[in-house]
Amino acid sequence: MTPSFALLHPSRHWLGGLFILLLLLAGLAQAKDYGDIQQQRIHHVLGQTDAISEPEGPYKVRTLSAAGKIVGYVFQSLDVVDIPAYSGKPINVQVVLDPTGVILDAYVLEHHEPILLIGIAEEKLHAFSARYSGIKVSQRVVVGHSSDPNAVTVDAIAGATVTAMVVNEVIMRAAHDVALALGLVKGDAGLAVAPARVREDRFEPADWATLTGNGAVRRLHLTRGQVDASFKGTEAEQVEVASAAEADDTFIDLYVTHLNPPTIGRNLLGEGPYRTLMSELKPGEQAIAVLGSGRYSFKGSGYVRGGIFDRVVLRQFGNTISFRDLDFQRLDDVAADDMPAFDEMAIFIIRASHRFDPGAPWSLELLVRRQTGPVSGTFSSFELAYQLPEAYLERPLPSAEQLAAAQEASRPMWLTLWYQKSVEISLLGVALLVLTVILFFQDALARRPTLLHWVRRGYLVFTVVFLGGFALAQLSVVNVLTFVHALFEGFRWELFLTDPLIFILWVFTAASILLWGRGVFCGWLCPFGAMQELINELARRFKVPQYELPFAVHERLWALKYIILLVLFGVSLESMASAERLAEIEPFKTAVTLRFDRQWWFVAYAVGLLVINLFTRKVYCRYLCPLGAALAMPTRLRLFDWLKRRKECGNPCQLCAKECEIQAIHPDGRINANECHYCLDCQMTWHNENKCPPLINKRKKRGKAAVADPQLIPVVQVSPAP
Repeated sequence: MTPSFALLHPSRHWLGGLFILLLLLAGLAQAKDYGDIQQQRIHHVLGQTDAISEPEGPYKVRTLSAAGKIVGYVFQSLDVVDIPAYSGKPINVQVVLDPTGVILDAYVLEHHEPILLIGIAEEKLHAFSARYSGIKVSQRVVVGHSSDPNAVTVDAIAGATVTAMVVNEVIMRAAHDVALALGLVKGDAGLAVAPARVREDRFEPADWATLTGNGAVRRLHLTRGQVDASFKGTEAEQVEVASAAEADDTFIDLYVTHLNPPTIGRNLLGEGPYRTLMSELKPGEQAIAVLGSGRYSFKGSGYVRGGIFDRVVLRQFGNTISFRDLDFQRLDDVAADDMPAFDEMAIFIIRASHRFDPGAPWSLELLVRRQTGPVSGTFSSFELAYQLPEAYLERPLPSAEQLAAAQEASRPMWLTLWYQKSVEISLLGVALLVLTVILFFQDALARRPTLLHWVRRGYLVFTVVFLGGFALAQLSVVNVLTFVHALFEGFRWELFLTDPLIFILWVFTAASILLWGRGVFCGWLCPFGAMQELINELARRFKVPQYELPFAVHERLWALKYIILLVLFGVSLESMASAERLAEIEPFKTAVTLRFDRQWWFVAYAVGLLVINLFTRKVYCRYLCPLGAALAMPTRLRLFDWLKRRKECGNPCQLCAKECEIQAIHPDGRINANECHYCLDCQMTWHNENKCPPLINKRKKRGKAAVADPQLIPVVQVSPAP
């Protein structure tokens, strides 16, 4: 293990120098700039204005004036609310309000929604936000159709329902908070009476009939005829229409209840499950149970890990609470004997950040969708009102304990996510510790090639199954671009801490680059890379012929991935959204994150790379991967050379160069750390006295010398038998 500072030769750093130059260019655009579109939208709704003030207050609101009179206010939603959308990143909307609290304009300035980056026209998103013009901030807005005659309904974006629901929540919550701060509308906050609390000391035995009779459990029963009637006058009026004989059939029989009160939770769940649930809830969090039967599922099958349940939302005080997969718990069994059988049961957690008041009325809204085209559909909503009975509540005056609990409940969202993923974090920590031990003791393992082969195969299986299949922890070049831009655009740790597994992997990868180079991640921790390697190894066992390019051609193809990286970075300086689209050259989203559940051309591309990999190992990693290129650049700064070589390596011995399955060893015997995937095959050969030609020659010379000089032959003395 020798220091490798000699690698810092200026002639080898043209790529690094160019990358640094691009970093400097990125620094010239530190401020967030959306071009002239912000001014254009203001003039579009108000005409020419005499003056636009500087941003004022915590929400950075600008006042718009004409002829000395205030004609409106403009702000960006990201300065008011930070609601993650389907992509996990917030959507930024510019909203213009008039002095009476009516929305004049809502225009999406920035989003990172994958569903809108891969085929659905962005004009549909702008057309959707334009429908909020003329809506008062205090009104209730529903995506789709609603059974509430007082609700304002807006049609969803065909094929992007979840995104539409998030945009609705962003616009209405941000507009309401700003209007409240400016005094344009009166709010429900500021009352002298503190929010009610659930009485945790009150428990009475109660059966299902008692709980439904006193209003602790509420019901919404819909027939097929009622649902058909809600779609009259829409494009879906003739879709899935029930016959006269089927009109009274149950479409869904839905029940909802609040589980925190012991009389409800303990009687329905049982003593043990109830205590477990309550122990998992953090201060300020509430749990509700949703139970359903019938032909319609309130959960649906369209949501994915990290996504949002798009069929049920909770509303209180005009605020919309959407549930993500992290807020969901499966309910498999109940304790109430007289409770009817349900097709599906679920527990949803209302997080403290929503400031939910358990003593105030709220409603569960059920969204029903009907398909009207390949990707288009029409929606209708039905409301199930709920009010917790007063017997389960206490309404004390504010106390120091309450204030302390509220402060604790307002802790950062990223910290909550780390608590929720504690098991996955622990497993990943153990796995990275094991990998560190393997790397530090690589010489001892390399002397036992059979053991090392099985250790490596087992680790690759873990990478594919756990990191890729379960945790979806696939690093991407988009992470690199996001990090670089964050350095110049107001760096926030919260942006990276919200995904703990990705953050931990990046920290470990950065440390491993300094010690061993890029090969640790590419060869051990990349799910798509591990998938390729296991598939290729299986192909070799079935005698699938293998092909390699001449080294001169192979060496020149290395440059492709660096060119792709620089193009992506250059495009990101102009438009991060465009760079994310071009980053689809990575098959990671298709093969790992979405598990091949995408449009056929994405699947064909990813599968095509895997098919090529049957005949030539890791073609994508060697020639096309921009993430590998990004990791290779700082690899030149690694502190040590852990991979051993001999003076005979390359001249005359070419064994390791020929056996290296990704051709990372030059004909002169040098290992290219920028291309090495750290499989340790060459180290197993280096230690093998029966395989490494220099070692074989040395062993033969020792044998000949021993024969030529009998004194070198050890004499074995045999004691006479007694």
